[in-house]
Amino acid sequence: MEAAVEVASNLRSDDYREVYEGHGHFPLLFIPMNALHGDSVYFTHPDGRIAGIAGVDKADGKVWMLCTPVIHDKPMLFAKNAKRWIESREEKLLWNIVDKRNTAHLKLLKFLGFKFLRELEHGPNNITFIEFCRVRT
Repeated sequence: MEAAVEVASNLRSDDYREVYEGHGHFPLLFIPMNALHGDSVYFTHPDGRIAGIAGVDKADGKVWMLCTPVIHDKPMLFAKNAKRWIESREEKLLWNIVDKRNTAHLKLLKFLGFKFLRELEHGPNNITFIEFCRVRT
């Protein structure tokens, strides 16, 4: 829970926009509540700062991740840790939507092996999101 509050208080600007403008949620409420549902993990920088938090809803494989600016200090280390976590998942299908403006997450999702399916308008502001998935074979 402490990691969730830390991330929510220090989101990257693109992640904040995705949560607030794209979904209409307040990060300080939404992220800790999401961390309680399903299986969640947080990622740290070698110096102990929290870089991000992620989770999977066990009911339907909906995967999510939100990050702090710390990810930019050691981006390959962060990406490799995220990939290790994604590859450890046993769900047959991981999926969700991502704000099209969040280019860092689009790049990360591609690195993690997700496929982009379609664009759609989402949320209270009709922001363009991209649906993505990863099927385990």
